[in-house]
This record gives sequence, structure tokens and C-alpha cells, in this order.
Amino acid sequence: MAADAVDVRCYAELNDRLPQAHRQRAFRWALPHPPTVGGLLGALHLPEADVDLALVNGRSVGFAERLRPGDRVALYPVFEALDISAVTRLAQRPLRSPRFLVDVHLGALARLLRLLGFDALWRGDWADAELVRIATDEGRILLSRDRRLLAQRAVTRGYRPPAAKPREQLAAVCARFELLGLARPFTRCTVCNAPVEPVAKAAVLHRLPARTRAAHDRFFRCTGCDRVYWEGSHHRRMQALLDWLAARLASEAPGA
Repeated sequence: MAADAVDVRCYAELNDRLPQAHRQRAFRWALPHPPTVGGLLGALHLPEADVDLALVNGRSVGFAERLRPGDRVALYPVFEALDISAVTRLAQRPLRSPRFLVDVHLGALARLLRLLGFDALWRGDWADAELVRIATDEGRILLSRDRRLLAQRAVTRGYRPPAAKPREQLAAVCARFELLGLARPFTRCTVCNAPVEPVAKAAVLHRLPARTRAAHDRFFRCTGCDRVYWEGSHHRRMQALLDWLAARLASEAPGA
């Protein structure tokens, strides 16, 4: 690499547009023309709209910031778990609210993502063209095992879970998009994807089985399909899944 180069590190889904050798690691890159952050994004084929935060030598900067040989550049989409209100945000609105569109063959993965509180659209009758349209119109991350679908030019944010089993797919998606710290379990309906909210027991009492009325006092209602949820055995099984997921991601973390 030429001496007139900078060290670059891209994070989360920004890696999707990079060559495999540059993903999830720091790499050297020749100073672009013009030698600015915006010029670097152009050279890396990263749309400015996808980058919310740029750090040069640890300092937040804008697209016009001039780069010098040896500078260290870190590029981020939005991380909802981080408060970056005091630094220079490059996007006008958050781009990394982790909203997903799941293809017809990954329905179990969609339900697991909803369980963690993530917006995961899924329907069993959407054709590929409809998936591409929704992903483009709504800026969603398309999850699919279909390489040809993800290779379409209009799909700018997509991921192919490498595993076949839903739990392994979930672990891969959480690792790829660094989701675990953003999870809000049991806040979204696993059936229709709408948010759920607390509801008074008296308001749903007539809808509850007798044993449920006697055993539970905390209830939640889906704002979309009106289903009623409570913290029963299903809740305990899902908590066990979350514990497994956290342990799995910790075991796969660098240096673990």
C-alpha cells in the first residue's frame, strides 16, 4: 500500500459493501481524490446516506474533513445503544433502527427476532419482487438464504444467515448486526409484529382462561391484532433462549 494512505475501519452493516478481505477489520487505503472523508466514502463505494458517524483519529468530523497520511478513520451507521448527540452526526435521521424484512422461507427467524423486540416483517406469500420493493421503500435489512435475491442491485442492505436452524440463524443475525444490546424482549407481538403494551387485568379478564386469571396479574396486549400475553411457561422458555443467545455470542466474541 502507498505511503500516502489512511487506516480505515467500518462497522456493522457498512461492511456489506466492502470486499471480503476488508470486512470486520482495519485496513489501509490510499488517500482518495479529493482527500476528504466524502472522497473516501466514494472510493469505498459507501453511500453518504448510509454513514451517520465518522471519526478521524477519534474526533467526529463531517464529509468535508480533509484527510492526511496516517489518519485513522472509523465509519459507523447509527448505533441506537450509543448516545452520540454531542458529536457530528452525518445523517439527518437514524439509519440503524434495526428493522428487518424476512423472506418467506425464514418465518421462524422472524418470530425469534420479534421475540427480541425487533421489527421483522414477514409474510408467507410475498414474491421476490415484492420483497425487493418493500426493502427499498422502507429501508429494511433483507434477510434471505437466496443468494440471487440478495444480489439484486436494488437490495442495498441484506444478509444471508449461514445456518439452516432458526436459533443458529438468530445468533448469526445478532452477531452480524450487533443486536444483543439493542434487544427489548417481549415488547413486540410474535404473530403480527406490532408492539405490545401493558394492559390492566380487569380489561382482559373476560378473555382469560380460569387458571390464568388465578395465577397471573401482569398482562400485555398487542396494539395490532389485540392478542393478550402474560408471563407464563412460554415466557420462561423464551428467557432460556435469550440466556443461550447471550452465552453463544459471548463465546464467539474475539478473544473469548
